[in-house]
Amino acid sequence: MLSLMAAWDPKTYLTFESERTRPAAELLARVPVDHPHRVVDLGCGPGNSTALLAARWPNALLEGLDNSAEMLEQAKTSGVRATWIRSDIASWSPTQPRDVVYANAAFQWVGHHAALLPKLMSHVAPGGALAFQVPRNFDEPSHTILRALADEPRWREQLKSAREWHSVHAPAEYYAMLEPHAAHIDIWETEYLQVLDGEDAVYRWTSGTGARPFINALSGNDRENFITEYKRRLNEAYPMRKTGRTLFPFQRLFCVATK
Repeated sequence: MLSLMAAWDPKTYLTFESERTRPAAELLARVPVDHPHRVVDLGCGPGNSTALLAARWPNALLEGLDNSAEMLEQAKTSGVRATWIRSDIASWSPTQPRDVVYANAAFQWVGHHAALLPKLMSHVAPGGALAFQVPRNFDEPSHTILRALADEPRWREQLKSAREWHSVHAPAEYYAMLEPHAAHIDIWETEYLQVLDGEDAVYRWTSGTGARPFINALSGNDRENFITEYKRRLNEAYPMRKTGRTLFPFQRLFCVATK
């Protein structure tokens, strides 16, 4: 986890800032906590989701936690009034409960959700909430192409550690994980038809997120050849329209569990 996240490029990630921030705002809108005292943003990245929390709860003690030094450096320049913490989500263990534990597009990088979510709920204060959103489009071409390329002999050995990089479950499975620990659970899914502009649009999206571990594991000609082939296959799966726009369906899962 640390090795993957340390390699994030905040500028690449924020190329599609509005598309990445929209689900964060839609998750936040469903959190039924009016006046929290302590709020934490797990996997805060460059601070775009933390800014939403600060705007909704201006009087809360706000923390942004991430294990990428590059992301936190970007977050510190955002002007968001928060305490920035470098740490891993799986090992986060505060001494005091939080009224809101929030995570936007972060838990897919953390394994063992059946253990993680009950642990996080134990850090939620009575009347508080755990709210998270994760992508759930790993069977779409943007990801199946990555796995197919990683299985090819020319890259298999170098990419063996990057092949199983996500950990996301079905809605009913999350309900079962949280049911013993929550008074109320709100789970829903949304498929966004994202409209991306310019050449290699889907590659530019995935290069800031899901493709990052694959790209980082390669170097030199191997990396360049991998990127070239990945772009080619993506452009076949997601052809650019005559207007210069590319349609990129993207499914996300949302969950708000309250105590």
